[in-house]
Amino acid sequence: MSITTDRLASLIQRELASIVNQEVKDKSFGYINLTEVKVTKDVSFATIYYTILSDDPVIIEKSRVSIDAAKVTIRMELAKKINNIRKIPDLIFKYDEALAYGNKIDKILKTIK
Repeated sequence: MSITTDRLASLIQRELASIVNQEVKDKSFGYINLTEVKVTKDVSFATIYYTILSDDPVIIEKSRVSIDAAKVTIRMELAKKINNIRKIPDLIFKYDEALAYGNKIDKILKTIK
């Protein structure tokens, strides 16, 4: 049975939501929210987009470093939970700037009113 990349992406996002917040030990930036997962057609890479509640660049960088440090453990935990595929893709975490951009536009619109 073959899983399509879209179904695999949603499965990875669902499973990673709890794994990431358990494995990342630094809680100075709070909860990590996974916004989107994109899997390549050959299932060798999965790009995971995430956000945190802070707009501070120092805290965003701190979250990136913490996630990168726990990436191997996160991938191993994901392999334990997803057992119906042959290969677990390499995980690439990227900060999703859409929320910060939306907040910036919202502030500009409020100042215009």
